[in-house]
Amino acid sequence: MHACLEAAGLSPRDVDLLVVCTSTGYACPDIGTRLVEPVGLRPDIQRASMIGLGCAGALPALQRECDFAEAHPGRIALVLAVEICSACYYLDDTLETVVGNAICADGASAFLLTSGSVAASRYPKIVDFQSFLEPEQLALVGMTHRNGKLRIVLGAEVPKLAFSLIQGALTPLLARHGLRQSDIRFWVIHPGGSKVLDAVQPQLGLTDADLRFARSVLRNYGNMSSPTVMFVLDDVSRNGDPRPGDWGVMTALGPGMAAEAALLRW
Repeated sequence: MHACLEAAGLSPRDVDLLVVCTSTGYACPDIGTRLVEPVGLRPDIQRASMIGLGCAGALPALQRECDFAEAHPGRIALVLAVEICSACYYLDDTLETVVGNAICADGASAFLLTSGSVAASRYPKIVDFQSFLEPEQLALVGMTHRNGKLRIVLGAEVPKLAFSLIQGALTPLLARHGLRQSDIRFWVIHPGGSKVLDAVQPQLGLTDADLRFARSVLRNYGNMSSPTVMFVLDDVSRNGDPRPGDWGVMTALGPGMAAEAALLRW
């Protein structure tokens, strides 16, 4: 959080809203309230908790951040996406658990947004959001409790469903802005696993270059759940050479089963 604020030339006391997104860190009082004193946030800061949205959680949290910034011009919103996936490390004899334990990792990302100008930034503007849910797949991905412990639920059908879910969010999002997939230069895709990326790459018509940032984050950090897509965005923004006017799409899959997408422009 401090690194995020310092990069924008801000201090913790400049933050007006703190949104905490997590699926592995439920607490009461909530995490945001617990951070006020140690981080140095103002005692009148607004807080919001986004709980249980899994790997896709950063995008709904970012949307709430955008809603706040648009309603309160010039005020600062900060999102903390934090997951302790090791808290869900579980031992049984299922392949589902083996895969979940193997690809999931701990991680956190912080990102801020304002409708005003705080500093020159390499990061894009957020143009629009789109969600797409298939409630009949509710039990496919998520968390469950067994023997007093959290256990990851990760259905083997996810790679097969990934494209239809992403397309369900992507198609109306692009249509609203008169865009085609060929207009998108950067694909900021949450790397839920190599099988998911392998499945959606040909179906979306993406090149290896389009997915190099997602694959790099998966290789170097693993699937950290909600923070992961923000790691991909950071890598794109630092190393992808984005230019003014470039379009990007950020997307992630999560429990629900849901696809979340955001349209970006540099």
